[in-house]
Amino acid sequence: MTKPLILITNDDGVESPGLDAAVRALRGLGELMIVAPRQQQSSKGRAFAWNQQPALYATRRVGNTRVRTIAVDASPAVCVRYALMLEAPRPPALLVSGINYGENLGSGLTISGTVGAALEAAADGVPALAVSLETDTSYHLSHSPDIDFQSAAMWTRRLAQEMLTRNLGKLAPVVNVNVPCDATAQTKWRVTRASHQAYFRSTVENGRLVGYDVDVNRDTLERDSDIYAIMVDRIVSVTPLTYDLTAHAALRQFKTELKALAHGA
Repeated sequence: MTKPLILITNDDGVESPGLDAAVRALRGLGELMIVAPRQQQSSKGRAFAWNQQPALYATRRVGNTRVRTIAVDASPAVCVRYALMLEAPRPPALLVSGINYGENLGSGLTISGTVGAALEAAADGVPALAVSLETDTSYHLSHSPDIDFQSAAMWTRRLAQEMLTRNLGKLAPVVNVNVPCDATAQTKWRVTRASHQAYFRSTVENGRLVGYDVDVNRDTLERDSDIYAIMVDRIVSVTPLTYDLTAHAALRQFKTELKALAHGA
């Protein structure tokens, strides 16, 4: 019986310890294949950016597992497209993106290269799991060995296994997981929705955007949201996502309003 093919990528770059943690977590669940950016590609969303440099091919050893690894000088979304169209020996059963340095929450989700890679896979019919670990912003563009990915890796394996065995991709093409920095094996979890609030807000100095920081209005924060789960309850947030951005609840009213406009009302 052919093993399921699991494609692994990220936005922190192919040398990220978070990527290695994901590979270690996924060992034994199927045939693993890494196609990830050569360089840091955080906050690239689903950008189709590629410098047209040749891909680098290697075999990575993680424990006793040898994993075919391809480093592409491109955004995470392009890495996924490259893998699906040029490199994958058969259609992947799952795409895992992460484990990311830093949480991906709220209305800023589409900024994330981690989530962008997952959306790219889902748009091509491949179920995707995006996993992010809460870290201080000073670590977001790093490959720091000071970050402990153990709990996030546990959740990566747990959710990947569920997606493979229960075919959850039919319900939600993308599952976005965020793990608190202090999570343990006993930390609880909750299915959440993406908050309408932004989680990170750009910081301004001397008329310039110089970075970002967490800036959330707790008074209006939705209790069923991903941000609330991480910030307030300190539990793992599991959010089903889709690349369909249609406001389905408003479709009928929107049609009525436009029909009135067409008749000069």
